[in-house]
Amino acid sequence: MATDQTYKKKVESAINNPKLSEALHLFGDAYLTSRENAFQGRLDFEAMRKDLAEIKDDVRIRRKELLAEFIKNAEAAGSTVFIAKDTQEANEYVINLAKKKNAKLIAKSKSMVSEEAHFNAALEAEGIKTSETDLGEWIIQLAGQRPSHMVMPAIHMFKEEVAELFSKETGQQLSPDIKSLVNVAREQLRKGYFDADIGLTGANFLVADTGGIGLVTNEGNARLCATLPEVHVVFSGIHKLVRSMEDAVKITRLLPRNATGQLLTSYITWIRGAVPTDGKAKEQHIVLIDGGREALYESKACRDALRCIQCGACANVCPVYQTVGGHVFGSTYISAIGVILTAFYEGLDKAKEITRACIGCRSCSAVCPSNIDLEEIILHLRTQVTQEYGMGMIKNVAFKAVMKNRGLFHSMIRAASKLQRPVTHKNAVDGERPIIRHLPMHFMDRDFTEWRDLPSVAEKSFRDQFKGIVQNVKNSRYKVGFFVGCGADFVYPEVGTSLIKVLNALDVEVVFPQKQNCCGIPALYSGDTETGVDLARQNVEAFTEAEVDYILCVCPTCTMGVKRDFVKRLADSPDWSAKARALSEKTMDASDFLENVLHASEKLTGFKPQGTVTYHDSCHLKRGNKVFKEPRALLNAGGYSVEEMKNSDRCCGFGGTYSFLSHPQISKQITTDKVQTIKAVNSKTVAMDCPGCMIMLKGAMGKADPNVRCAHTIELMAEALDGKE
Repeated sequence: MATDQTYKKKVESAINNPKLSEALHLFGDAYLTSRENAFQGRLDFEAMRKDLAEIKDDVRIRRKELLAEFIKNAEAAGSTVFIAKDTQEANEYVINLAKKKNAKLIAKSKSMVSEEAHFNAALEAEGIKTSETDLGEWIIQLAGQRPSHMVMPAIHMFKEEVAELFSKETGQQLSPDIKSLVNVAREQLRKGYFDADIGLTGANFLVADTGGIGLVTNEGNARLCATLPEVHVVFSGIHKLVRSMEDAVKITRLLPRNATGQLLTSYITWIRGAVPTDGKAKEQHIVLIDGGREALYESKACRDALRCIQCGACANVCPVYQTVGGHVFGSTYISAIGVILTAFYEGLDKAKEITRACIGCRSCSAVCPSNIDLEEIILHLRTQVTQEYGMGMIKNVAFKAVMKNRGLFHSMIRAASKLQRPVTHKNAVDGERPIIRHLPMHFMDRDFTEWRDLPSVAEKSFRDQFKGIVQNVKNSRYKVGFFVGCGADFVYPEVGTSLIKVLNALDVEVVFPQKQNCCGIPALYSGDTETGVDLARQNVEAFTEAEVDYILCVCPTCTMGVKRDFVKRLADSPDWSAKARALSEKTMDASDFLENVLHASEKLTGFKPQGTVTYHDSCHLKRGNKVFKEPRALLNAGGYSVEEMKNSDRCCGFGGTYSFLSHPQISKQITTDKVQTIKAVNSKTVAMDCPGCMIMLKGAMGKADPNVRCAHTIELMAEALDGKE
């Protein structure tokens, strides 16, 4: 409990520092533009990251062979190689080396694994001074902090804070002028290279077929640390192995582009053996650290994480990181990759809170140059956390006792539609559709309705309405099964009725298997795999019996549930697995089906002009299902003029139970960003293709500007059909 409270206090503190979030957002926006420009031209990012993943996977498979090759070639070049089982053993090696050399000062260039080892503290406890020579690392060393980003360790600090630190260090009153501060750092650090007895660097590459290392940096300090002192220590994780220089060069084409949007960094340095220093004897010691990496290599579910080349892009695009920063969302390593590495390098206990901090938007997976499905690995770790520490009474009851029991679940929803009446109010934008503007208990109101309206449960669910819907389809082209999802079934049934209207207009018959249940994603995202498996079976059975040509979803998370998660969760059961795969192959998002199977934008013509809309790309629609052009094509064909908002695919902050039970305050900040973006477009309608996003954005806009309507693309298409000329 103490750990939970400490973590929550860190979250509150970060949220109450709006300058931090502002700085990270400004960087994030600039990064997206720089990265896009860096990959323009003939570079194929998808092909490049697929190639990198294959390189890294081969290294994993052949790691013992390649490690032996590296050691052999490094020793042949005059290097001394030491393999440390953990960071403590690595620190002890350097301490003993320093004592043997009577070393008093170690000049360090940037090394994340030294942060992991708490190297500076360990050496200074033995009376050996360490001096960070990377500008960002020196700033946080003076501040007594740890990095908040793998590439830009001091990104969370402002120039005024840096000026104060430098003033204290130099005894001069310095102005917060960046150029002047950089010059001060250069002057202060320069003497250290010459005074240092040992220079320490990390390594971006351990090249097996040469025994050399590679360094990719933007400052010249790494070269100085490696060459000026008489002893050079390379401090590196064993996972930095690559097979050859050819592989290393391929990575250098990706790393700077994906890390900072640069075509190439300022310095790429290749070192093999001890670099001569004015004819003096020189030593190079290469300390290779396991520290949990071998265990990670052996984890079938998580091992892809060691493909990571530490570009930091997963933080650059992460809405949670941009809200609270790296000192909250990570330990030594931050953001999505940091969740995984913390679990293996420091233990699951250290990672339990940050596994729940991930909102599941898949931004990290979309930009990862090593093609790591970071979200999927975090979900696996969340399952382990739930098994070890539980997921709380509310979720236990909701998922295990209620959601698995379809009859009980639906009965409780119907009861809720009646019990909610005392707290609902009419919504001017949606006519008679009631909303919940305030909850009676203050502590709940703060997290739930202080900054957003909540939707009411529909008086009549879609499944109950479906029985009375007449479909006038004479010559049916396809028979499709509708996987409605909880949001469209119980909150926005009008999305389902709109889908039937649009499909019927295109000669498609819709069937609705009444035995279908929740897709199970809420349970899976909370670490409850058992409930997820049970719900997968219920749905696979329901839709297998339906015998349809396609299965359509109006919720992209449900689409991913049927296409991806059912297959994964039922993989160990041959009978269920075959059925799940069969359903997966014919499951599509509704807009994807309308545009790419029915070619609706070509066939539905003659619409009246419907006005301007802006479009929000739902996370799992664009990044999970690769659908983003299709809704826009449908809207344009339906007479709507789409005006793009800035960062249309940035998360809305929903994340299911994330915004209600896990991190409502983080969610609030992410949603506030999206609301400001919507308001900047000055459109009175926001289209989207996810009921979850509708819950979040309808609610937030209800408080921010109740005249802005949020609607599903399918609803807007149905309305266009009603007004067709």
